Amino acid sequence: MRIGHGYDVHRLAEGRKLILGGAEIEYEKGLLGHSDADVLVHAIMDAMLGALALGDIGKHFPDTDERYKGADSMKLLAEVCRIIGEKGYKIGNIDSTVCAQRPKLSPYIQTMRENIARVCGCDVSQISVKATTEEKLGFTGEGLGMSATAVCLLLRI
Repeated sequence: MRIGHGYDVHRLAEGRKLILGGAEIEYEKGLLGHSDADVLVHAIMDAMLGALALGDIGKHFPDTDERYKGADSMKLLAEVCRIIGEKGYKIGNIDSTVCAQRPKLSPYIQTMRENIARVCGCDVSQISVKATTEEKLGFTGEGLGMSATAVCLLLRI
């Protein structure tokens, strides 16, 4: 088995959709990034790639490559899952946390888990998504951005 950890952060901006775990979240701002800036999925991909010492998403999907401008992070996740499979591994489980002061994410958690499980080809019971505030501390607490962390366990097929 192999264990990986991932972290990502994006600034909130006007005029962008807020996408987390492949779900569109109702909010007046979205995350700013080269792709759809799905901070949760980015952290998960980094954890998966890190578990096999394959670098990070910037190595595989560089923001200097126009092919990834506005990219759907769920499609990038599918590619990471393909790479992991080619290396002879499958997901044991993923545990993740989104740090955001607003909006309330609890109504979307199950949809995020289902989206991630579907793309990864595993059962929803293997995918944990949690959300927390930072009690109005730091950039996430001030509503300037969001961050996410993820840990994954990969098992040899």
